[in-house]
Amino acid sequence: MYQTNQYEGMIAETMAMQGHKGDTINAYVARPLGSGPFPGMVVIHHAPGWDEWYRECTRRFAHHGGAKVRAGGGIPDEQVLGDLDGANKLLRSLPYVSGKVGVFGTCSGGRHGFLAACKNKNYDALVECWGGRVVQSKEEVTPKQPVAPIDYTKDLPCPMIGIFGNDDKSPSPEQVNLHEAELKKQGKNYEFHRYDGAGHGFFYYDRPAYRQEQAVDGWKKLLAFLEKTLK
Repeated sequence: MYQTNQYEGMIAETMAMQGHKGDTINAYVARPLGSGPFPGMVVIHHAPGWDEWYRECTRRFAHHGGAKVRAGGGIPDEQVLGDLDGANKLLRSLPYVSGKVGVFGTCSGGRHGFLAACKNKNYDALVECWGGRVVQSKEEVTPKQPVAPIDYTKDLPCPMIGIFGNDDKSPSPEQVNLHEAELKKQGKNYEFHRYDGAGHGFFYYDRPAYRQEQAVDGWKKLLAFLEKTLK
């Protein structure tokens, strides 16, 4: 139980790190003050980038361990995976980070998180929030996105939680059904939570899509999942 006389502190800052093919890229990092060790989270932002919500999200995870943000929409999957691998390696090199590292993403970041967990295979937990285009038709495959993430499901090495709104169009409830069916088929450790009355991006408190009741419950579910998997 939280007490007001217990010490609490945090540092949040922008720093440079090594990404895909040795590129120097920027990252927003937040961590609790203290020696730790703390579990780490790689936080993948959605297409709009490091908006205020994502910086706040990073600081929220700092209550549970060090957090890092890097990756964007609209760039090749290979480049995203290279950047995320760099973020993972950096987290694991920090003296205050434990041996447990998770990955979190929403929208395009949810897609990238699923890809990273399957392809990089160095994550201990995956949080995918309304990951668009995890399920892709052959017509939707492009040179930048050459393989649908769902096709890598067999390679998922860690437990995952999925958070979805039933009014969403990308992913639609039908696509979420396909996503779940493939996880079941491959015998993966997962839990999905789907919310009526919620659409795409219902965690974003600064947008009309926000749904307070569903968002609060979704956060409760995913933090409980991380408590089990990363601590």
